[in-house]
Amino acid sequence: MNPPPGMKLARLGNSDLELSRLGFGAWAIGGQWQYGWGSQDDELSIKTIHAALDTGINWIDTAPVYGLGHSEEVIGRAISGMQSKPYVFTKCCFRWDHTGDITPSLAAESVRQEVEASLQRLQLDVIDLYQIHWPQPLEQIEEGWETLAALKQEGKIRWIGVSNFSVEQIQLMEKIAPVSSLQPNYNLIHREVETDILPYCLKQGIGTIVYSPMASGLLSGKMTRERIHQLADDDWRRSNPDFQGPELDRNLAIAQRCLEVGNAVGGSAAEIAIAWTLQHPAVTGAICGLRNPEQVEGIKRASGFDLSSFDFPHPLDS
Repeated sequence: MNPPPGMKLARLGNSDLELSRLGFGAWAIGGQWQYGWGSQDDELSIKTIHAALDTGINWIDTAPVYGLGHSEEVIGRAISGMQSKPYVFTKCCFRWDHTGDITPSLAAESVRQEVEASLQRLQLDVIDLYQIHWPQPLEQIEEGWETLAALKQEGKIRWIGVSNFSVEQIQLMEKIAPVSSLQPNYNLIHREVETDILPYCLKQGIGTIVYSPMASGLLSGKMTRERIHQLADDDWRRSNPDFQGPELDRNLAIAQRCLEVGNAVGGSAAEIAIAWTLQHPAVTGAICGLRNPEQVEGIKRASGFDLSSFDFPHPLDS
């Protein structure tokens, strides 16, 4: 799927994937599960996916565990029948039973079962980028990576990457097969990967697609203490430390700076938060969690801002 003129593209690592700088993140549209964002409207989710694609976003990132298969099913419905489909990225690692209990596995047979199930739910013949979601269980990451490399050779997946891996773990994977991409948590609140992970990926030519650039909504410009109190009981953010106590005070101050910079350059706070992550030379693209077409409108210009002349507070300085 080729974005329209004006949408910036970047090559993902050693792959042939030319990605829009913004991607559609499909965690929230999975609906209700252990780490869900509350109930979701599937028809609205599909409209949101279509709105994102209409703006030039050309890739979707999901995982089987998001909604225990439901996120992938919604994506499958949304892109079914399209002549020019977006790139679709998904993951392996977490399995669940009939009660919804989740356990990690990177055993070869488990990974193969996950790939087949994802292909069916997504209504695809091949997955563009397949990632190990978390390095769990640690003792199985080599077996899991060897299996991904084999599935790539078999044509089930086109490119392989990792998510939430350390430099040492990436190096271990590189001894088995090239790593096309890393997916880390990166935003103005969580900058830990700047120390060694992002520099290593830049040096090695590993593509980086960062998740949570808006810090799960904290940097969207729409989050307040009142809104947090009104989050659904089954919204995972209610129990997250970033949304509580002194951390919340610090985070809302960073969000206020995004609003100030947005006012100066004519962008939304959300666009500024996302644009800030894209400034790092190691970052290929940012995964934007979107749940309605209005949110798409609020972030679609994020790849076009130059923030080099603006200062932002560092969370460790507060």
